[in-house]
Amino acid sequence: MGCADCTVRAADERAIFQGRWYAFGPLRNALIAGLITGISWGLARVGIIERLPEIMLYSSAIVIGGYHWVHEGIERLIHEREVSIEILMLAATAGAIVLEMWDEAATLVFLYGAAEGIEHYTYARTRRSIRNLLDLVPPVATLLEGDQRSEIAASELDEGDRFLVRPGETIPTDGEIQSGNSSVNEAPVTGESIPVSKGPGDEVFAGTINRDGALTVRATTDFAHNTLSRIIHLVEEAHERKGQRQQFIERFGQVYTPLVLLAAILLVVGPAAMGLEVAEWGTRAVVLLVAAAPCALVMSTPVGIAAAIGRAGKAGVLVKGGVHLEDLGRIRLVAFDKTGTLTAGEPVVTDVISLNGTEEDLLAVAAAIESLSEHPLGEAIVSHAREREVDIPEVTGFRSIPGTGVMGRVNGMNAYVGSPRLCEQLGVAEIISDDTRRLQARGETVVCVSTEEKPLGLIALSDSLRPEARHAIDDLHAMGIRVAMLTGDNEDTAHAIAERAGIDDVRPQLTPDGKTRAVIELEEAHHGVAVVGDGINDAPALAQATVGIAMGTGGTDAAIEAADTALIGDNLALVPFAIRLGRKAVAIGTQNIVFALAVLAVLIPSAVLGLISVGVTVLVHEASELIAVFNGTRAGSRSSLICPRGEGTCIMR
Repeated sequence: MGCADCTVRAADERAIFQGRWYAFGPLRNALIAGLITGISWGLARVGIIERLPEIMLYSSAIVIGGYHWVHEGIERLIHEREVSIEILMLAATAGAIVLEMWDEAATLVFLYGAAEGIEHYTYARTRRSIRNLLDLVPPVATLLEGDQRSEIAASELDEGDRFLVRPGETIPTDGEIQSGNSSVNEAPVTGESIPVSKGPGDEVFAGTINRDGALTVRATTDFAHNTLSRIIHLVEEAHERKGQRQQFIERFGQVYTPLVLLAAILLVVGPAAMGLEVAEWGTRAVVLLVAAAPCALVMSTPVGIAAAIGRAGKAGVLVKGGVHLEDLGRIRLVAFDKTGTLTAGEPVVTDVISLNGTEEDLLAVAAAIESLSEHPLGEAIVSHAREREVDIPEVTGFRSIPGTGVMGRVNGMNAYVGSPRLCEQLGVAEIISDDTRRLQARGETVVCVSTEEKPLGLIALSDSLRPEARHAIDDLHAMGIRVAMLTGDNEDTAHAIAERAGIDDVRPQLTPDGKTRAVIELEEAHHGVAVVGDGINDAPALAQATVGIAMGTGGTDAAIEAADTALIGDNLALVPFAIRLGRKAVAIGTQNIVFALAVLAVLIPSAVLGLISVGVTVLVHEASELIAVFNGTRAGSRSSLICPRGEGTCIMR
């Protein structure tokens, strides 16, 4: 199997776009074939239908279910001259039909067709979803040429063009601010939840949102090479590499399939050339095709994976495929994004330092002014004041100071709330410099509250660590897994959060490209890296990692689509659970593979030597499948439920 060169028909493209997996051609046909096979088998067992109608039903299931993958196998044989695993499955199906094993033939067609359809659908859906990232960019941009303004398509912007971004508008491409001050919401690109103050000379990114003032920007790249376009390229490139790692079964088939087919042909042609009984050797050849069909590999192992994936789903972990579950079992390091993953993504007040009056007086002034602001820091201050039941006075003359803060008249005086840079402009920064440096060294965001004559105090805010984060990291350490953090935040904030969470390796101030490079470095060192993230900026790293794990509730669509696994309830305690489940699936899968190969090693020589009959072959073949299937179901068995470190969320060990 493999989707590196998948082509999608128009009807199937619509099914992908609308999320109707059941309408996707290969999957739809496989499901119909499975339904017909099940009905035929049931009706025959209770004696409702005769043999001829039963054969007709199985035949229709084989034709419908095998249409896509048989067509693909024959096409590869003709155009690429490659004897693929599809040809082996076709030969095994034909052999089963010759031996009148119609139910076996139909079942093979159904299961193989379903596996092919799922892979094709997932690959095509992921590519389309990632390309939808470009929808974040506005369709038009305001181009500046001298004193003239004109509306052009954002895709027509070239490097060096000047364009205007009004308050509330999305920035169309990467650029450098030439004039204007504002705060910019960079969460779509950097993952940082707190808007960043920007002024002349600062860099801005495509897809980020201008909040306050008007900006004149010079494009530093054209549309095709901006940040979002690079993210798309990185994700698609990583998926291509990951797809190559998933081609083991095809490489195995390139050697195994021709050898089996050649052996079957020689069993007929060789004796015929020597004048021996052709019928007997023809029967041996058919037995060989049935005996050599790797059903315990192709059919029984996915049963175990499906059981484990189903168990994971019940616990709140969405695993997109068996290869990803197996990869989870090989993880040696987990790298977390910070904002929205390790942290809640919402700032909270941590310190209130009043220089004149009480803390309640300081909060009253700050909350009064911020009550008219939509800034996340302001909302956190107002929320904190209300939690402490502070009386919030009325404010008049409110206005925004682009890039630094806000002001208003409270209790008969002009008061200002903003960044330490605002206090510098007011000439009072020196009085609070020691406290400001101390709080910033702890990784906290500092808000200054002041009048024109004197500072009133400081309010410190930080992003709160998820309550289960430390327990999840301790759990990973107990499993012998190292933990890293990849973030676009500054070094002080990153190290402060890492110390509270117990993280081993901190990588701060990373762009999406930087996160991807960091993952490559970690993979080279540890040979098995999982990345946990929630934002669009995490999508390339999620795709590059051995396993990408997205926050399913709080995460963006792009992150979820780029990832291999999603935490449906955003519970980080499920990360070590998923890895344990993956390890269990790998162990059981290895047992099944060894067992299946051992059975083939016995059946194939026995078939060639004529030591076993068709009946014995079928009996051993089916018994080996059942043993592997029952062993595989253990991967999804329910173990005792525990609550990690005394927390309220219980998961399976």
